[in-house]
Amino acid sequence: MKYLYNFAISLLGILLNILAVFDKKLSLFVNGRKQTFPRLTSAIKPDDKTIWIHCASLGEFEQGRPLIEKLRLIRPGYKIVLSFYSPSGFEIRKNYKNADVVVYLPIDTPSNARKFIEQVHPELAIFVKYEFWPNILGVLKDHSIETILVSGIFRSDQLFFKPYGGWMRKSLASFSHFFVQNQNSKALLESIGINNASVSGDTRFDRVAQILEQNNKLDFLDQFVNKNKTILVAGSTWEKDESHLVNFINQNPDNDVQYIIAPHNIIPREIQKLKKALNCKTSLYSDGHFDKDAKVLIVDTIGILTKIYSYADLAYIGGGFDKDGVHNVLEPAVFGIPLVIGPVYEKFEEAKDLVKLGGCLVAHHQEQLDNYFKQLIHEGNYRQKLGNITKAYIHKNQGATEIILDYIKQQLPDNS
Repeated sequence: MKYLYNFAISLLGILLNILAVFDKKLSLFVNGRKQTFPRLTSAIKPDDKTIWIHCASLGEFEQGRPLIEKLRLIRPGYKIVLSFYSPSGFEIRKNYKNADVVVYLPIDTPSNARKFIEQVHPELAIFVKYEFWPNILGVLKDHSIETILVSGIFRSDQLFFKPYGGWMRKSLASFSHFFVQNQNSKALLESIGINNASVSGDTRFDRVAQILEQNNKLDFLDQFVNKNKTILVAGSTWEKDESHLVNFINQNPDNDVQYIIAPHNIIPREIQKLKKALNCKTSLYSDGHFDKDAKVLIVDTIGILTKIYSYADLAYIGGGFDKDGVHNVLEPAVFGIPLVIGPVYEKFEEAKDLVKLGGCLVAHHQEQLDNYFKQLIHEGNYRQKLGNITKAYIHKNQGATEIILDYIKQQLPDNS
């Protein structure tokens, strides 16, 4: 099976080089990896002490961020190498100040794996949540490098737990320790003979808790928001979400509510389509000014959604009507507001938790969504009750970063 994997991964590299000619994102994926080894050569010297953190994409980076920032403080004598698999992570965080070098993870061929680990020569390797590359993990094990998984989560449908997944189970033996999010993940690992796991929780809770300490003010929202009205923020919305939102807004001309919609897709033609579908006065962030009577503000930019949530009295989180599922529910939850999502959320533990606790409402169709919105808009006490649930959930689940740091302090000497 290993030979088949190596053949497939080599073939993938060839195909990606061809397809990159026709696809902008793939071009970033391929051309960015051409800079990985030169970047490492420039930033990492043979006698440097290093810690390597790998994140698949931007979401995993946000999970690992509290840990990276604490490591920078407690182990200043180590250089930090941060790697990404996806362009959506690398392109946004390639200049991240708390890393000494940020690179794309090379394609997992045997030769790339050896070269990467030899250049980075980490004393500690940290994988955030998932991504299990057999050749890279094999080299880490061969070099006896301390390797941990943080905020890990496992499901029974993964290859590790299938009768034919033995070759992938061997990769897990490269990890010195697993810090997993829940008891189910720990039990699954134990079912295949892996007992070096601890339930630490999810470092994302520590990350979102930090949001409350930052300045979340946005001048344009201070101009738009009427403090006497209820503010409904719809974040990371897709076309199906927006269809439901448009139907509700058009059929409920309530003057006591304002809407802020932050679409996931900000292609201009799609933004204009959304604006035209709304029957009320609507302003766009990109226009730079707001109609004083606007009922809806469409924020057609990226990078500020977290701060936008701070203005909300309730939030709708998009993605729950699409096959990939709902987006991040923790960022709005930290502000102690009630949440509404679509029906596709089963892959997301925090969404499942909040639904079970009652702080997050699941709408399966338009009528149900309408009823939830009406109740939350007009019943302040009900909003407060659900908001208290989301706030308490965030508070209760903090602390994963410190658990992991306690382990790292024991394994990694302070050479500052």
